[in-house]
Amino acid sequence: MELDQVKTSLSELVDTKAVLTCPPVLWLSVLVTWEIVLGDKPPCFRAYRRDTNQTIGGNCTDKRITWASRPDENPALHIDPVAITHDGNYTCQMATSDGNFHHEYHLQVLVPPEVTLVQTEKGTAVCKAAVGKPAAQIFWTPEGDCATEQEPYWGNGTVTVQSTCRWEGRHVLNVSCSVSHLTGNKSLSIELDKGVRTLGFPGSDLLIILCVKSSLLLVILVFVGFIHFQRTNDCGRDSIAA
Repeated sequence: MELDQVKTSLSELVDTKAVLTCPPVLWLSVLVTWEIVLGDKPPCFRAYRRDTNQTIGGNCTDKRITWASRPDENPALHIDPVAITHDGNYTCQMATSDGNFHHEYHLQVLVPPEVTLVQTEKGTAVCKAAVGKPAAQIFWTPEGDCATEQEPYWGNGTVTVQSTCRWEGRHVLNVSCSVSHLTGNKSLSIELDKGVRTLGFPGSDLLIILCVKSSLLLVILVFVGFIHFQRTNDCGRDSIAA
């Protein structure tokens, strides 16, 4: 008879320790079985029979997954250290005289990304969150014209996220890249070379520049014409005087 089924989502940081416990029932179980399903691998089992004081390893070969202590005292499962390959489902099944109790864990292994921020060319910055699990999110201050792409890393579930940002037509001295991830958030800042002022001027700025240049050209033409008129007039006077 099935009495109790519990499902828990659990997140653990890579290279740490994890302990998965069985249902909190009186320790009168006849049989305790851990069923472990990791990715596309076939299920493996670890079991303990109380009546015969016998442990059965089944086909579990990962030595990092063991009993937390003596299974006759505590049937919890111990993973040390946690690796990316330990993503999967772990189910404790306890058979008692009152029925069966199940506690299923869905374990997600977290990997913190390595965050970098560099300037690749004048006015362009690249923020990268490399080899994280799951994928990180990247935000910019101030906001600019940004493109973000993701690249899976070697098929092990980790992802590299890269965001390239530029600030055309704006005077920007400092930019910040903020990375959001389940393992924690991180922010980096960089000073762009002498601020950013690109030649991709917006329409209003371009119109102002053209007007200024036209005005300067007009002033030069008027000045040159005035000088020419003065010289011509002086030559005429000299001719009359002669």
